[in-house]
Amino acid sequence: MASLQASNFLISSSSSSSKQIHAALSVPKLPSIRFSVPKVHSKKLSEELNTRDGFIGTIPIQKNVDRTTLLQESLSVSMDTLQLCAILEAVADRVEMHKNIGEQRENWNSLLLNSTNMTTLTAATMAGVTATGGAGVSLLGLKLASALLFSAATGMLVMMNKLQPSQLVEEQRNATRLFKQLQSQIQTLLAVGSPSKEDVKDAMEKVLALDKAYPLPLLGVMLEKFPESLEPAVWWPKNKSQKTNQEKQFNGKVERNGWSKELEMEMREVAEVIKRKDSEEYERLGNKALKINKVVATSGPLLTGIAAVGSAFMGSSSGPWAEIVAVVAGALASVVNTFEHGCQVGMLFEMYRNNAGFFKLVQESIESTLAESDVEKRENGELFEMKVALLLGRSLSQLRDVAKKSSYSRIEGSPVDEFASRLF
Repeated sequence: MASLQASNFLISSSSSSSKQIHAALSVPKLPSIRFSVPKVHSKKLSEELNTRDGFIGTIPIQKNVDRTTLLQESLSVSMDTLQLCAILEAVADRVEMHKNIGEQRENWNSLLLNSTNMTTLTAATMAGVTATGGAGVSLLGLKLASALLFSAATGMLVMMNKLQPSQLVEEQRNATRLFKQLQSQIQTLLAVGSPSKEDVKDAMEKVLALDKAYPLPLLGVMLEKFPESLEPAVWWPKNKSQKTNQEKQFNGKVERNGWSKELEMEMREVAEVIKRKDSEEYERLGNKALKINKVVATSGPLLTGIAAVGSAFMGSSSGPWAEIVAVVAGALASVVNTFEHGCQVGMLFEMYRNNAGFFKLVQESIESTLAESDVEKRENGELFEMKVALLLGRSLSQLRDVAKKSSYSRIEGSPVDEFASRLF
């Protein structure tokens, strides 16, 4: 009986404890909350690099690039275009080369001018000090130093006058400008349309003609600085032989391609004015500059040589005349050298030579265009007239007035009183 009561007590106590445990574990039911987790897309390494640090890269990356399409686009570029691009790169490189070498040779001109003048004036000063020395005073060192400095100045002047640094600088300036002009023409050709084999050949010939007209080396291929007479610079390839121009019957004012009989007559008169006035004038001025340059280029080393001989005989039985000759000849040599290289007479001659070449180019362009018998093969007449007017610094109406004046003066037998160009 007692055992039964104990078992009942244990059962009741266990049931109460389980109830207590359930009561302790029971918590209020919370409302269900759903969290939306974004899908994680797999990114490529390049995309992750672009979106790193919280910003998007500036270069968008195209997805799923079709390699076949890219291959077809690369194959669609013609070989002529690729060759013209290669020529364009070579032209750009030549622009930089001529620009850098021009700056270098300009430094040569200023440094050699200053060095030669300082050497000459120092030697003349030493000769003057020697002349004022008293009796019994040994001035052998000053005499030797003066003679050596005059001799060194003579050698420097001979080299400087042979090279003509100011003329070399002007050559590189013109080469840089003309190569930039060719570079712009090629860029325009690539932007406007697809180039042909003739365009590639023409560009190549222009590059080689410029290389020949303005060489970079000084030895072997340097342009002659003292020719017999001025020859206009030629930096364009020779025109091919074209068909002889035949008389054509124009129906109305304009036949085809912008050309008319009046326009042909106008271009012929303009070419005649360029030949009779502009080209002759610049050739005349260039020959004058050439003669002056020859005189001063010879006088400078001659004067320093005389001063060197005079300084060698100072203090001898010749009296004060040796000192006077040395001082005066040295001073005159410094003046002549400053006039030649400071005023850049060689650059002036080169400028006239290039201007004469410019007018020769315009004249040949007009003549070669008119020599083409097939009007359709010519450049458009209105466009060609506008280009000629711009080259000469005139408007279309002014260009036509020049042609009319030339025609009237030829009929009356009087010379033309106006130049074709207003730029130079």
